[in-house]
Amino acid sequence: MLVHEGEERNAIIDRRLGCSLAAIAGAVNAAGFLAVGYYSANMTGNVSALANGLHEGRMATVLSCCGLVVAFVAGAVLSALLVNAGRRRRVPSIYARSILLEACLLGLLGAVDLLSPLQPRGPMLAYGLSFLMGLQNATVTRISGARVRTTHMTGMLTDVGLELADWLDAFFHPVGPDRRAGTRERLGLHAAIVVSFTLGGVGGAFLYGWWSGLLLVLLAGLLACLALPGALSRG
Repeated sequence: MLVHEGEERNAIIDRRLGCSLAAIAGAVNAAGFLAVGYYSANMTGNVSALANGLHEGRMATVLSCCGLVVAFVAGAVLSALLVNAGRRRRVPSIYARSILLEACLLGLLGAVDLLSPLQPRGPMLAYGLSFLMGLQNATVTRISGARVRTTHMTGMLTDVGLELADWLDAFFHPVGPDRRAGTRERLGLHAAIVVSFTLGGVGGAFLYGWWSGLLLVLLAGLLACLALPGALSRG
């Protein structure tokens, strides 16, 4: 899932990768909100909160939201730099290694959540989780050719609407079987990612309430299991 790119990828690979990482991102997003009161993957909401904070003169909110946005972008920048370096050196496992890096850092944040007092850990968790969501989203965007995004659902829901419209339109204005099949394939992919993110969020909310930082450690383990086969691959 984390080695093939371009023409080597297909809908099955994209669906497996998108659904698995979207479920983990949904759980991280929900856990982050319960931990610190901010969504680590929802930059649209954070930018809106920043604007409202400026209007109302709440500079603490403005600075917090700025930090979240900067952290998310920094994660995406790091992912792009790693992927670009890996491509230049012809390292096909670079995408898996990026996700493995995310797993290691997420495990570290989980340990911080478990072991640190409430006050010092808040900013570290908030900005750290946003950084990791930016890293994951950029990595998946690159390897899938922008067909898959896993950490926020605005783009995915837009794609669901577009593909659903094309699918319905085909009943009244017939198109070729290949085009119809492509529409169904993309609709299924994007809808599955949205459902996976939602289910991950529901599970993450419940499990974080019970286990707190241990959930982040377990999610890091799942990420590592997804990334290790590709990271160790020589093909």
